[in-house]
Amino acid sequence: MKRVRRKDTAPELRVRRFLHAAGLRYSLHSGRLVGKPDIVLTRRRTVVFVHGCFWHGHDCRHGSVRAKTNTDFWDKKIADNRARDAQKTAQLRDAGWHVEVVWECQSQHRAFLARLVRRLLRR
Repeated sequence: MKRVRRKDTAPELRVRRFLHAAGLRYSLHSGRLVGKPDIVLTRRRTVVFVHGCFWHGHDCRHGSVRAKTNTDFWDKKIADNRARDAQKTAQLRDAGWHVEVVWECQSQHRAFLARLVRRLLRR
């Protein structure tokens, strides 16, 4: 568990590079906002969370993997992560922020990232 990174993960770096190449400027892990979003585009009042598929229970093949040992612990942990994500998203939206979520599996597809950039540029 020590080796699991919270910041500067490979999916997060892919998203950041793509946004930067598109001319979007952002700040990272703002402690002033609920949940310390991975990417904050202040001018566009948008935050981007980059979630790991396993850790946040995505419905892709990586997220649907179940732990083979201590399954009760892991099922609870992932359920708690999903609940906390929903709560943070609701709080940010209530505060007037747009919330985008990029899943680890989606960060590998340039077409998905291009659609994300188009959405962000329209704001």
